[in-house]
Amino acid sequence: MLFNVIKCKVMHIGHRNSGFGYCMDGSELDTVDEEKDLGIIITKDLKVSQQCKHAYSKASQMLGTLSRTIRSKDRRILLNFYKSVVRPHLEYCTSSWSPHYVKDKELLEKVQHRFIKMFPDLRKLPYLQRLRELKLWTLEERRIRSDLIEVYKIISGLSTISVRTFFEFSTNTTTRAIR
Repeated sequence: MLFNVIKCKVMHIGHRNSGFGYCMDGSELDTVDEEKDLGIIITKDLKVSQQCKHAYSKASQMLGTLSRTIRSKDRRILLNFYKSVVRPHLEYCTSSWSPHYVKDKELLEKVQHRFIKMFPDLRKLPYLQRLRELKLWTLEERRIRSDLIEVYKIISGLSTISVRTFFEFSTNTTTRAIR
């Protein structure tokens, strides 16, 4: 396989990593703290906060475009626009970077909060009740659902991923504690 040395980079992951320099074809490779690949930001500490900030930023831009350009307050129109143009930025490839810090989850959920406030007749209702009125789930619920669907596919053999890659089935047939 041929490599383009200019595009190759080194990322030192882990606290005990000694950070050696690497060369390829006589050129020393650049060392980076974060890199974007296929739209996912990977950092040297493997935390997803940068990815969450990026997703929040893109979704906020699209929500701003929605609020500036669509004058209609018809629920069907706004919901379709939100689901097709805004939410994909918040959910792109979350199976690989799903946030686990509360601050990151709340950051992503802020976009949906802002969207729901666009409906004047729902403004006085609590957030979860507004979601029910619009037949929406929280983004966290959607991520969990997506993970459960993927697990089902793996266990049922509907995925190319082997069950043994992630799961080890117990051979113990006892369902109650042994005393």
